[in-house]
Amino acid sequence: MAVKTGTVYLVGAGPGDPELITLKGAAILKKAQVVVYDALVQESLLSLAPKEAKLLYMGKRAGRMCPSQGEINRTLIEQAQAGNTVVRLKGGDPFVFGRGGEEVIALGHAGVPCEVVPGVTSGVAVPGSLGIPVTHRGVSGSVAFVTGHPGSGLEDPVDWEKLAGAVGTIVIYMGLTRLPEIAERLVSAGRPGSTPAAVISHGTSHGQRQVIAPLSELFSAACAAGLETPALIVIGEVVGLRKEFKTLLSAYMPAEEKAKI
Repeated sequence: MAVKTGTVYLVGAGPGDPELITLKGAAILKKAQVVVYDALVQESLLSLAPKEAKLLYMGKRAGRMCPSQGEINRTLIEQAQAGNTVVRLKGGDPFVFGRGGEEVIALGHAGVPCEVVPGVTSGVAVPGSLGIPVTHRGVSGSVAFVTGHPGSGLEDPVDWEKLAGAVGTIVIYMGLTRLPEIAERLVSAGRPGSTPAAVISHGTSHGQRQVIAPLSELFSAACAAGLETPALIVIGEVVGLRKEFKTLLSAYMPAEEKAKI
């Protein structure tokens, strides 16, 4: 008797804090037979899966040996074709710099049923948790989410010179190592070096750390603070709102939550 192909669920786990996974994402994780999870997923989330579920770590981190995207795709296909309910647990949202689109294409070509469960993306949640709104009336009416890491051998997909004056807020994923070059290109294209900016490392997790500095000084400040990847960069006048917002937000927070902002 032929085995019925299982379904693969691409589930967004959120930006770091395990409580930020969606209700739907948590419910699907609880019925998983196989969980294929990446490097940015808080491992405490794995306890939601059944005890008998197979847990497969297939994380991708810059500068480390890691499975290729092709290997990940093949694993998802093989596990589903064996009849399993597979959860591909990804940090943030599967379709925001998460390679979810590549996995949907591979699964579709293999005839494997797939469903996407959106997640809370770090580009909004991480600055928001610190009291930095990515938009604010009268300050910034537009925001761009861009990648600072185009991938090995690929051309940079971001036109930094055009971006410099095109939007109020620029949120950069995976851009810490290229920050000096990015800042220089933005300033050369007209973005003031005095623009408020932030680097936030390990956002919404217990290891979260951040620095705020003018754009032209941001990389030096991040280095001095010893910030590491994964990190998010926010550039724009909205960063200047943090001081006031931090005071307002922390007024009613318990002590452990105040420490995060």
